[in-house]
Amino acid sequence: MNNSIETNTAPKAVGHYPHARRVGNLLFLSGIGPRSAVDNSIPGNVHRDDYSLESYDISAQCHSVFANVKAVLNASGADFSDLVDVTVYLTNMAHDFKIYNQIWAEYFPDAALAPCRTTLGITALPTPIAIELKCTAVLKD
Repeated sequence: MNNSIETNTAPKAVGHYPHARRVGNLLFLSGIGPRSAVDNSIPGNVHRDDYSLESYDISAQCHSVFANVKAVLNASGADFSDLVDVTVYLTNMAHDFKIYNQIWAEYFPDAALAPCRTTLGITALPTPIAIELKCTAVLKD
């Protein structure tokens, strides 16, 4: 089985790819960011008059990215408990990791049941977001 997953409860992809792809009992999510599925806005972003980014709220973006991951998982018949591996991309590791890590623990309070995780600091993402998650899940039969 090799099925593409799309949902209108998560923001549209910024490129030409699906939200997720199921291969057998594995589910591979494309990079998921915090953009709103309703209006494509980025929670917590404040822009100057020239539309350049003035500031952002990593907490708001973290909660939004988890909501978007949940939406794609739900559209695939899965939930957070099915996640086995998450790669996290942060554009400001020094500033945002502590807050992100605290919010992660809200969604995965038991470290023994949480998915494996790798967090990378990067210089930029395709849109003015501060966080993106790349997830793999194992689906129940």
